[in-house]
Amino acid sequence: MVKVLSIDPGKYKCGLVFAEISDQKVYKAIVLKSDILDDFVKNLNSVEDISKIIIGNGTSSSEIKKKLDFLKQEIITFDEKNTTYRAKERYFELFPIRGFKFLIPREIFIFNKNLDAISALIILEDYCKIKFTLDQNLDLKTWLK
Repeated sequence: MVKVLSIDPGKYKCGLVFAEISDQKVYKAIVLKSDILDDFVKNLNSVEDISKIIIGNGTSSSEIKKKLDFLKQEIITFDEKNTTYRAKERYFELFPIRGFKFLIPREIFIFNKNLDAISALIILEDYCKIKFTLDQNLDLKTWLK
């Protein structure tokens, strides 16, 4: 089993997706403050065997890569061009609008939503060249501690 962590880096917050490549499933998707990223990844790695880390090449990616260097796993920097823009479209693929809500402009449903985790998913999908599904037990949450 190849378990990967994909990170959409940011100066203040990061989106993370933890997935299994052979299952093509996402098991964790969160957003957290950049200053607690290394502690979160350290804790996750103690429970899960992370094979590879993929980091988007945008804002503060080099600093985050240095922070995670202690892991000794392969850390890959990958192109993240337009992922935030594309995350809005991917959001509606993952969470389609149903019923009468279809009559309301769909941008209202992502107003104030944090798309960083979905951007991390897009980085992972672009890197692997496959689409991932969300595990049915996935708890989508935002951690901004």
